[in-house]
Amino acid sequence: MLAASPQDEAIGAALAAHGVANPALTAQLSALFAAQQAAFDATMKDRDQRLRLASRIFQSTQESIMLIDTAGKVIAVNAAFEQVTGYSEAEVLGRNPRLLMSDRHDDAFYRDIFNSLRDTGQWRGEIWNRRKNGQVYPEHMAIDTVRGEHGEIDAYVSVSSDISALRAAHHQVDFLSHHDALTLLPNRAVLAARMRDAIAAARTGERQIALLLFNLDRLQRINDSLGHETGDAMLQEMARRAGLLAGPGDTLAHMGGDEFVLLTQCPDSDAIVHAAQRLIDEIARPVQVGGHDLIVTASIGISVYPRDGATPSELLKAADVALSHMKDTGRNGYRFFKGEMNTHALRWMALETHLRRAIDKGELSLHYQPQVSIADGRICSMEALLRWRSPELGQVAPGDFIALAEDTGLILPIGNWVIRQACLQNKAWQDAGMAPLRVAVNVSAHQFMVGNLPEVVAEALEDSGLEARYLEVELTESVMMHDSEATAAQLARLTEMGVSISLDDFGTGYSSLGYLSRFMLDKLKIDQTFVRNITTEPRSAAIAQATIALAHGLSLVVIAEGVETEDQYQFLKAIGCDEVQGYLFSRAVPPEQMQSLISGKTELARQGDPPGMMRT
Repeated sequence: MLAASPQDEAIGAALAAHGVANPALTAQLSALFAAQQAAFDATMKDRDQRLRLASRIFQSTQESIMLIDTAGKVIAVNAAFEQVTGYSEAEVLGRNPRLLMSDRHDDAFYRDIFNSLRDTGQWRGEIWNRRKNGQVYPEHMAIDTVRGEHGEIDAYVSVSSDISALRAAHHQVDFLSHHDALTLLPNRAVLAARMRDAIAAARTGERQIALLLFNLDRLQRINDSLGHETGDAMLQEMARRAGLLAGPGDTLAHMGGDEFVLLTQCPDSDAIVHAAQRLIDEIARPVQVGGHDLIVTASIGISVYPRDGATPSELLKAADVALSHMKDTGRNGYRFFKGEMNTHALRWMALETHLRRAIDKGELSLHYQPQVSIADGRICSMEALLRWRSPELGQVAPGDFIALAEDTGLILPIGNWVIRQACLQNKAWQDAGMAPLRVAVNVSAHQFMVGNLPEVVAEALEDSGLEARYLEVELTESVMMHDSEATAAQLARLTEMGVSISLDDFGTGYSSLGYLSRFMLDKLKIDQTFVRNITTEPRSAAIAQATIALAHGLSLVVIAEGVETEDQYQFLKAIGCDEVQGYLFSRAVPPEQMQSLISGKTELARQGDPPGMMRT
């Protein structure tokens, strides 16, 4: 027989004291008490395990954690807090978290935090705090209220992440988007902006600006003989030297390759000559790279505002002409821009002579690029694009002769011819039984400003017999910014006639949205500069999406031009674009090929076909 346990004896004694002597009952009660004790012990063990687990998580997490009591005193911090702030737990216990405050925020900022905790029980945001060593750093912080069983506030817990590295990475990306990665100098985009600012300031103060465009002579020989690493080291050293000569208000930019630009304010020609000669002398000093003593020289082309141009592009072009002349006549020197140097001007003179006869000789023609509805993938309209093939000059690029036509005033007869020809061709297709489509024609600002566009359009419609609803006039943003009353009057007349109005290259000009509500428009065209990077650059994607939302809010149709990839098309489709045009479907094609597309004898290119390829 087993001896009674102390617990059995205690229970037996307690029962006997009450006049009960029952061994069986004693055994049952003893077993019950033992089971309760075991359950209690297990509960305590589980709680201890949970507390130990919570403690390990608290100490091992990478986020900085701080617990604060209702009196605003720190009651606990974790190891990440100590590592980020530099304070040990002993240094902060019992202290107010304000010891971390920086001078980056005002009192209103901290009041907003308090109000958010009071009203919602939490706060989320970015905050600048100060480490023990005095360094200010950014954090993403979340503060939550900890409440007891009855809703009373027990404490506050702050969880934060140091985002210094993330901020630094963003700054680095931003810097590299505006600077050359090799020389760390401003790039072409920054130079253009600085030139615009300098021209505006010079125009106001009646000062002159000099643009020194320079190349390192025969750098390619160093690349070929000693390698590109040596050539890159030379570029970096020359950038450093040229930078020493740039004044406080000057801009030194790297245009790519071995080409640099120095934009400087100079009071007179003597000062410009002095700056150019100092640059030549500095570049020509020997430099040791990779154990080699090397010498390079510089050739400089100089243009001056306002004498040689009134815009950044004009000044750069003039400086480039001067630089070419310097290279042709001997390197290691400088040349100012002069009219007789400008070989481009000579070509433009030849172009003008031939262009004046192009219409009468039948050298001009229209090609057509389909515009496709995203809803069904079918051609819904087309754009007429001007082409010129000269027997003497060959195929002349539109970029070469359109600007010339603008400068010489030839754009007026040419523009009128384009409108008339597009109407005639479209009506001929309809008469041949083709599906009726709208044709869009580009109207230059100069042509629009003459003020007789409604009359020109009315005459073209009457002569061709084309219904007005099948003609679309494309205008640029710059047109909208001139004489709003006259502009509104012409647009109203065109609308009354039934002609559609499209705003071309939206977002690339003045970025003013007021005219969208003032003028009668039917369609908005997203410029290809945004479409090109729409799947890789968040800003371009955001601009496109905002444009579509804005246009649809104004009941305008949206078309994106320059669509070249399936990814671009699918993205535009996803964000609600209505129509697209571009090489993904077809290049601009002659009338006979466009007729095949309209009739369905030729299908639009898609799904991996080379750009501009059409399937027959």
